[in-house]
Amino acid sequence: MSAHCQLTGARPGFGNTISHSHRRTSRRFDPNIQRKRYWLPSEGRYVRLTLSARAIKAVDVIGVEAAVARIRARGVKV
Repeated sequence: MSAHCQLTGARPGFGNTISHSHRRTSRRFDPNIQRKRYWLPSEGRYVRLTLSARAIKAVDVIGVEAAVARIRARGVKV
């Protein structure tokens, strides 16, 4: 599964792990991505979305219809 959110567009960040001896090793900060299934009443079907934990909370606030509209406005197929 690719580590990006369909709603917010959150993608991995990159940086360094710094050890006790101060050696730097590259690392990746992945967003907390979950696959969640929502019922879409307007289409009479379920949609499976790949969302970050923060986006799941946003869907609870704005509703699944508005969230799917925003995802489609970004050009992502649902």
